[in-house]
Amino acid sequence: MSALKENVDSPLKKKKPRWSDVWLRNTKPLKHVVFTMPLQSLSSKDPKSQALIPNFANIDRTLLLSDELLLDILSRLPRPQRNPNSLVCKRWLNLQGRLVRSLKILDWDFLESGRLFTRFPNLTHVDLLNGCFFSPRDSGILLTHRLVSMRMSSGFCPNCKFLQENMLPVEVVDKGLQALASGCPNLRRLMVINASEFGLLTVAEECLTLQELELHKCNDNVLRGIAACANLQILKLVANVDGLYTSIVTDIGLTILAQGCKRLVKLELNGCEGSFDGIKAIGQCCLMLEELTICDHKMDDGWLAGLSYCENLKTLKLLSCKRIDWSPGRDEYLGFCRALERLHLQKCQLRSKKSVGALFRVCETVREIVIQDCWGLDNDMFRFASVCRRVKLLSLEGCSLLTTEGLEAVILSWHDLESLTVVSCENVKESDITPALATLFAILKELRWRPDAKSLLVSSLVGTGMGKRGGRFFKRT
Repeated sequence: MSALKENVDSPLKKKKPRWSDVWLRNTKPLKHVVFTMPLQSLSSKDPKSQALIPNFANIDRTLLLSDELLLDILSRLPRPQRNPNSLVCKRWLNLQGRLVRSLKILDWDFLESGRLFTRFPNLTHVDLLNGCFFSPRDSGILLTHRLVSMRMSSGFCPNCKFLQENMLPVEVVDKGLQALASGCPNLRRLMVINASEFGLLTVAEECLTLQELELHKCNDNVLRGIAACANLQILKLVANVDGLYTSIVTDIGLTILAQGCKRLVKLELNGCEGSFDGIKAIGQCCLMLEELTICDHKMDDGWLAGLSYCENLKTLKLLSCKRIDWSPGRDEYLGFCRALERLHLQKCQLRSKKSVGALFRVCETVREIVIQDCWGLDNDMFRFASVCRRVKLLSLEGCSLLTTEGLEAVILSWHDLESLTVVSCENVKESDITPALATLFAILKELRWRPDAKSLLVSSLVGTGMGKRGGRFFKRT
């Protein structure tokens, strides 16, 4: 009986596992089963369900990802693939807009309506130059300048005031700047034309991180708004452009600028007026200024002496200047820039020996001299560069009046010269190279010698004998 009881009781002690226990213990296999059961039941019972199975593969599985995770994935893709990805769906389009940091505005209504900030909420670089003009969208005529470009109708009248007449009014530009300041508080770079003091003040107060500004058609009053940008580091002022528009920046504006923007690192003055006082104010107030670019200036005589007050200036660029300084004053009053390392002259007219000599005197501490397409640079003009004893790099391009003799007279006195580039200088002949100049070429670390196409051809044929064989086959008749 006892044995029978044990046999009878044993099945009762070992209870059969319930379905709920199995479900709770191991859910991974069951998930797969439950996931496939509806598909099998639909495919076996209802023939219409067979059409649902292929559509299941087209379900957007990225809906399971959060916006932050998907945004991180899209940001890691190469830039050429980002724009096509924005066409996938509206969600991807909105996420792509959050990745855009730089934008060029062509339609001013897009800015004023607020759609710009909905579509691109994280902009940091905005270019408003082309959007500040009345231009037909369907026109195939494009007016392009090195500073601006715009479309125009076929019936336009070319004159010096054409662009000025087709600009948006100052009030409209200021209204757009107010909308931009409120919609892009993290703005770092801005390019605008025909703005006023009040519009720029709004940007300066709302966009505290603004670091780079390019302002076209500005004057002294407008610079009061720029002076409120305390964190501005890079500034480009375009006052007057021949044939496009006119505006005036004098010493008053330069002084206001210098007293307000004391953290400037790079400054470009394009078509600005001024004199010694304006440059001196910039040098005394902007102690962090390292690069100064002066393009097509309208400054009074004597402005060169103000450069000596720029104590930390490292790079000086003169671009498209019709004159340097007709009356720079005595050498003892000029001074020099102690920290200057690079001097770049491009498309300048070097007519006055006195002004060229004063320029090299102010820049006597430079280590790099780059002269490109400057009219009037002959042997006498280039001889003034011998005062720069610390030059390590010299680049000459398009200096057609300079000869080999004039080049040799200067570079042989530079004992630290390491790199030399001579391109498109027609009067620099290989036949005039002296043994002393050839010895200097041998010890240079870098030499690019291409004064003209003919000398390049001769140097490439040395040792081949091809220059002599041509006389046998090509005879004069």
